[in-house]
Amino acid sequence: MTIITDPRCAEYGARGHPERPARVSGAVELLKAQDKLALTWSQPPAASEAALLRAHTQGHLEQLEKPFDFDADTPAYPDIAAHARRSAGGALQALAAAIGGQSAFSLLRPPGHHATRDRAMGFCYLNSIAIAALEAQAAGYKRVAVFDFDVHHGNGTEEILLDKPGLAFISIHQYPAYPFTGQANRGGNCLNFPVAPATPRLEYRAILSKAFAELKNFGPDMIAVSAGFDAYSGDPLANGTLEAEDYHWLGQMIRQAQVPAFSILEGGYSAELPQLILAYLRGING
Repeated sequence: MTIITDPRCAEYGARGHPERPARVSGAVELLKAQDKLALTWSQPPAASEAALLRAHTQGHLEQLEKPFDFDADTPAYPDIAAHARRSAGGALQALAAAIGGQSAFSLLRPPGHHATRDRAMGFCYLNSIAIAALEAQAAGYKRVAVFDFDVHHGNGTEEILLDKPGLAFISIHQYPAYPFTGQANRGGNCLNFPVAPATPRLEYRAILSKAFAELKNFGPDMIAVSAGFDAYSGDPLANGTLEAEDYHWLGQMIRQAQVPAFSILEGGYSAELPQLILAYLRGING
């Protein structure tokens, strides 16, 4: 399994902001110390302009270069455009690994699934998973599914992929919760599975299973996973009930689908994030 990361993604942050450098640096430390998985490591290139423009407008790319905060959650950190381009590049590199028959996890920040075609929001600047899904389609994959189990709805991914032939977006998320979207399906290809706050764990798993069954019904030839770990029972930003073994089980489901797949880090803000990532990767690895 390949882990795609870059120490530069831990060089920015703001005091008190939950999307903090330790999310990645702590996970890297644990993954390098563990002996359960054989891992290779690589650094991503920045995503190309052509790949970015499949998902975003030229105006949005230009706005990322300006020193103006997008909202209270999404500041214009120094060099944030470069960090976001590398995060998108990590998703593209993970896709390339999947095309080559390898499993890969992009362990980078910032996350991406809230970024719309022309707006940065919710800690997200470029929509890495949508960029990679569209790249997969351009590479010849006919049916690409995005499976998003982050506790927050991937509103940006949904907007970018809405009604695009050959693409499916499947999201399981808490509702109501930020960004207060995803209460119902949209278009012909965006399936939403809202979960009430504090839903009992086994009920949450049943909803995840139902969503994954819909993914398999779509018949994808590539699966792109927005792997958010904030539905964990100890996460401070939501009211999820999942435990580490549930993330291991999610990884097993991805592996057992027997379809090329890759995953990228989205949310997850608890101190246990490194252990949750390891559990998920062990599930994928078998």
